[in-house]
Amino acid sequence: MDYLSARVSVQRDGAHTSIVISPRLSAVKQTLLVSWTTAWTLCGAYILFELLRMPSGDQRTFTLTFIAFWTYFEIRLLRVLAWRLKGFELIRVKEGVITIKNSVLGYGRAHEFFIENVQSLGPLTIDPSSWTWQLNDSFWVMGGERLGFEHLGKRVVFGKGLSDTEMTDLLRTLKEALKRPHRDLRDQ
Repeated sequence: MDYLSARVSVQRDGAHTSIVISPRLSAVKQTLLVSWTTAWTLCGAYILFELLRMPSGDQRTFTLTFIAFWTYFEIRLLRVLAWRLKGFELIRVKEGVITIKNSVLGYGRAHEFFIENVQSLGPLTIDPSSWTWQLNDSFWVMGGERLGFEHLGKRVVFGKGLSDTEMTDLLRTLKEALKRPHRDLRDQ
């Protein structure tokens, strides 16, 4: 197994290449994320408790609406926390197929793409000064994809939170893996 960085590992086994990208954070950022999630959860639990004691009326309707929005962001925050603490981005090139999976505790949907249909593999064009990119690259969201390719007219992005050097090394590794001869699944 080779390590492109502390977060990115590559395992080559003949015609197969497996890449694991860890979304781990620095201790300070992880502490901030856990603290924010805990505070958000406790505030919501308190508001729910107060909602149960509240008489019906406009204030109860407003609080129910607030709780609906709170629940949406609670779920998103818990998903990001699970991703940052126990998740991995898995990329595998095997038998003419590239598989990309966002795995949390082993769960997650694997997306498979035939290599012959992969076009324009490369870095995404981003504007580091744009507000959208700053939000997408922040540690409290599951985003910050740096690489992508076209597959049957659809843009597929991956490589969450990679630095410039990690992105360059990973791109070189992927291009080498895609050039290797692969057994065609249609011949089976």
